[in-house]
Amino acid sequence: MITYYLSLGANLGDREGTLRLAVEMIAARVGEVVKVSDFYYSASWGFVSEHSFCNMCIAVRTDRIPQEVLSITQAIERELGRTKKSEAAKGGEQKPIYHDRTIDIDIIQAFDQHGKEVVVSSADLTLPHPLASERDFVMLPLAEIKD
Repeated sequence: MITYYLSLGANLGDREGTLRLAVEMIAARVGEVVKVSDFYYSASWGFVSEHSFCNMCIAVRTDRIPQEVLSITQAIERELGRTKKSEAAKGGEQKPIYHDRTIDIDIIQAFDQHGKEVVVSSADLTLPHPLASERDFVMLPLAEIKD
């Protein structure tokens, strides 16, 4: 069993409703949701938007490997109306290009059944999430649900 810590955020539409639905979909498709944080509200991070974000973190326990969890959460994002993913930095830019979104689901950390952190470094997934510690909207709800 692996325990995944996921960060969810939305800044378009019914933000809280979309996050609740995403949690239900994750429970149905990924595994048992064992902890859920409160909602946290923040300004956009990495780009300017007139729409504030609603964020939360959840802990999910499952036998699925990280790539499976990523694939499922990306499918959930698409089903919930996410049309644009953040774009990688181009040319001389050093930061990715972010956009408003109906839903964003990031895998922040994962731990195996012995409490050892799962480390992944691939083209589409890095664990632990490399920018999580820079983001209060991740760290505050994460601290609420971590053992």
